[in-house]
Amino acid sequence: MATGSQQKQELFKAIWATAEDLRNSVDGWDFKSYVLGILFYRFISENITNYINRMQREAGDADFDYADFSDEEAAAAKDDLVHEKGFFILPSQLFCNVRKRAKNDPNLNVTLDNTFKAIEASAIGTESEPDLKGLFADIDVNSNKLGSTVEKRNEQLTKILNNIGNIDLKGDYAENKIDLFGDAYEFLMSMYASNAGKSGGEYYTPQEVSELLARIVCHGREYVNKVYDPACGSGSLLLKFAKVLGAENVKKGFFGQELNITTYNLCRINMFLHNINYNNFDIQNGDTLLEPAHWDDEPFDAIVSNPPYSTKWVGDDNPLLINDPRFAPAGVLAPKSKSDLAFTMHMLHWLSTEGTAAIVEFPGVLYRGGKEQKIRQYLIDNNYVDTVIQLPPNLFFGVSIATCIIVLKKSKKENKTLFIDASNLFVHEGNKNKLSPDNIAAIVAEYADRKAVPHFSAIIDNKTIAENGYNLSVSSYVEAEDTRPKTDIKELNARIARIVEHENRLRAEIDAIIRELEEETI
Repeated sequence: MATGSQQKQELFKAIWATAEDLRNSVDGWDFKSYVLGILFYRFISENITNYINRMQREAGDADFDYADFSDEEAAAAKDDLVHEKGFFILPSQLFCNVRKRAKNDPNLNVTLDNTFKAIEASAIGTESEPDLKGLFADIDVNSNKLGSTVEKRNEQLTKILNNIGNIDLKGDYAENKIDLFGDAYEFLMSMYASNAGKSGGEYYTPQEVSELLARIVCHGREYVNKVYDPACGSGSLLLKFAKVLGAENVKKGFFGQELNITTYNLCRINMFLHNINYNNFDIQNGDTLLEPAHWDDEPFDAIVSNPPYSTKWVGDDNPLLINDPRFAPAGVLAPKSKSDLAFTMHMLHWLSTEGTAAIVEFPGVLYRGGKEQKIRQYLIDNNYVDTVIQLPPNLFFGVSIATCIIVLKKSKKENKTLFIDASNLFVHEGNKNKLSPDNIAAIVAEYADRKAVPHFSAIIDNKTIAENGYNLSVSSYVEAEDTRPKTDIKELNARIARIVEHENRLRAEIDAIIRELEEETI
């Protein structure tokens, strides 16, 4: 199988080729819908094909290929497939077959539109209906952005199908070494950076950070009941958790909520394509802070999240929120201009007694005063903050500053907090920094050992933190190593003495020369 780096290059090459093809028609950030949408389509087609082929070959038909099967024969198995996979696609509607016919299909736009509708419709009336509904809503195959005529639109659609179809990832999607949709999303953001950040906090979590969060939350656990991400994006954190702990060890499923419709769709399709079945995940679209979707599902043993940084929310403009059981215990609401700690309080409330939450935070939440200080006071006085980890700078797209991780627990054994300074643990990759496997291992090892290491970690009594104004900034407790060259005072004094002696000698020589010149003048 290709390496992760090779797979990424294949993906980025295809996206760039598609961008070049559509440069004069589809503008900027709108382009993402077509790239991601056709990626959806290709891989959901391959997912069901691989599933059926594996079953048939295990049954003894070594040459069976669902792509060559007749629609009439396939339709007979529709109900069983929907029950097992949550969706159904006729052989004629598979990506590979539609792509094969595309060049000679004068109604390609209609073909694709009908196919997308049929995939979603296959789940109507079944348990998987909510998970399929609107999955292809972002793909407008009849948009004038693709071309002013049907012929031009179909020409562009054919190019997209071919470019996406040419990506060679060599193997089952679920086994790929990259988070394909997450990596695609990040690359698209980098291509259209001026527009990418307009939605506020739409930052993809690098896989290495996702793995660190997962390994922290998994530490000491062989299984969890449920894992939850209240700002799940494309699902990269949930999926990484599944890989680290094993999806089979998440007993009651994967739960998440996402406000952005595009990334919400990304997350649902990602679940399917990583063989997490529709009955084992519940991803909802909506505002987690104001309309949380999983009241009936909490508490959660495991929470991993990278919520949007310092985005606005209604805060105390809504007087009812101060009575919300998620926020009320702190006695204040997070500032209207900075919702970070509102998400933190939400996650704490939904965390099980024996659970662990690992949350990526903007550094300001660690030390800002006012309402945020009062929320930190609540967290420290009640001994909920287990660990604070300072990450290196420039890990995230669109965020050059160093972020941090706050680890929350409800059943700590001591009234102390571990601080880890991992700001220097990174390797350079392109124009970004990255956590290497050794970097991740070092952080997790210190998290597990909880032994103070000079210039790397410190264990601080919560009383001391309170005396320090509930400041949770790592630099306040872990002394940075002085990397300046040490100076030998005796050697420095001797060097100065030699310099002074040399200067005196030069001055005497210059004075002698001046006297000789004066005598010659006389």
